[in-house]
Amino acid sequence: MLLPIADAKTVRATARALIREHRGALASVLVLHSIAALGGLAGPWLIGRMIDAMTTGTATQLGITIAALILVAAYSVQGFVSRFAQKQAMVLGETVFAKLREQFMATVGRLPLSVVERAGTGDLLARTTNDISSLSQTVRFGIPRVLVAAATTLLTLVAAFLTNPLVALGLLVGVPSIALVTRWYLRRSGRGYQRQLASHALLSGVISETVEGARTIEALSLAPAQQAKIDAAVLERRESERYTLNLRTVWLPTTELSFLVPIVVVIGWGAYLVSTGAATVGEVTAVALYGTQLIGPVNELLGWMDELQIGATALSRIIGVADVPPDREPVPDAMPADEKLVARAVKFHYGDGREVLHGIDLDLSMGERLAIVGPSGSGKSTLGRLMAGINAPTSGSMRVGGVPVTDLPLETLRGHVALVTQEHHVFVGSIADNLRLAKPGADVAELESALAVVDALIWVRHMPDGLETQVGSGGVVLTPAQAQQIALARLVLLDPHTLVLDEATSLLDPGAARDLETSLERVLAGRTVVAIAHRLHTAHDADRVAVVQSGRIVELGPHESLVAAGGEYAALWTSWHHEDAGHA
Repeated sequence: MLLPIADAKTVRATARALIREHRGALASVLVLHSIAALGGLAGPWLIGRMIDAMTTGTATQLGITIAALILVAAYSVQGFVSRFAQKQAMVLGETVFAKLREQFMATVGRLPLSVVERAGTGDLLARTTNDISSLSQTVRFGIPRVLVAAATTLLTLVAAFLTNPLVALGLLVGVPSIALVTRWYLRRSGRGYQRQLASHALLSGVISETVEGARTIEALSLAPAQQAKIDAAVLERRESERYTLNLRTVWLPTTELSFLVPIVVVIGWGAYLVSTGAATVGEVTAVALYGTQLIGPVNELLGWMDELQIGATALSRIIGVADVPPDREPVPDAMPADEKLVARAVKFHYGDGREVLHGIDLDLSMGERLAIVGPSGSGKSTLGRLMAGINAPTSGSMRVGGVPVTDLPLETLRGHVALVTQEHHVFVGSIADNLRLAKPGADVAELESALAVVDALIWVRHMPDGLETQVGSGGVVLTPAQAQQIALARLVLLDPHTLVLDEATSLLDPGAARDLETSLERVLAGRTVVAIAHRLHTAHDADRVAVVQSGRIVELGPHESLVAAGGEYAALWTSWHHEDAGHA
């Protein structure tokens, strides 16, 4: 599943809204560049006038000197005004891009986790990196330069027609070929660039999952299959690039030729008009010079059109994220009567229709510690996600205090049930910033108390700047175990009534994991704790153990009773106990 892409109508509406919002700054950029362009137009006109004066014998030394001084002044004004015009254009581009980036990050922050996970990290990662970068280039430089080039082109054509309309007609000879080949290009390039950006997302996702799952790939001998996926993604990337490159090999040479032909036509056509007395040599020269001046802005206009195609495609992918529908419709007045978590006939399947859970019934008493165990792929983590309200059951119900968990607004839900997995992210910022994500107003004493609970306070105090130590990209690199402790400290600060721990201490060594779990037990006394565990000492210490196999709870009861029953759990316990003793 890929995240949605905005249609052309939405992209145009977004562009119009941005133009309206920044119309004052945009008008300032256009006025300044128009003044600069007018200064540049004085040159051909003066040169034409001097040639005519020399041809008719009316030229004087004083007249030539004055014309030269005016020419120098005009180009000086052009250079001076251009400097401020370019500065204004850059400020405008940065302002618009900052606005778009802030809107996009706010939208991403509101995306339903279930939707993001179904889409995969590659697509979202590409939109937040490659697409943002492409849009940045377009907004910061492309749009201002296109507007300037368009204004310069228009003013140059006006100046040429004011000089001599008949001669200036020759400048339009290249317009049909430019229009036809550009229309041909635009009809094909849009879908080409969509495919190109999508191929980047695909390749990023495959490489990301390969790096993150390297150990699993090696353990299960999946390297050949993963290599085939990478090869297919690289091939798609190459073919998508080749398609747009082939389009450019037709479009660009044709437009380049269309720039040169009009100048040749103006000279030939102008010579004929001079012979008939309909034009002067100076007028033909001026129009030909205007033709050469047109090459720069028109070439820039067409060159940036290619970047605009990429930018528009990137924008459609970025604003398309806002079209992701919510995965739940919270009931504003829903309020759980208590903290009891109850599952009734819960079934769940993913988008491909594969059913993972087959009718789960489970009652959790308040303050109970439940361990969920079972083989990999049995549905343990999926059950934990449903308990935490990340996904809704396909059928059946998962309720807390009599209210379906997905009926609660997320802010309310997280105060009742929270999920912590073994996958922890360290955000760019200080350690304190990372902790305050769970409790924005927490003071230093609260932060240190939470760190002490998870046995992390000592190593945090030994960091270069303690709680203010910068971590994440560009900062101190935390070990996986330290990142896990930070995540657990956030959980302590969040202080929910029910916790679902999905192998949340798996990155710690067994001894440290036992110590941490003992510390957490003191803090979480009286709270409901669901521990999805692969280390069975967690099950040994729990009030009850649920054994999940093939999406069903096949055994449920206290550790001692299940061991005595000699069933699936007893076999797991015996196997793990012997293995653990061997490691010891």
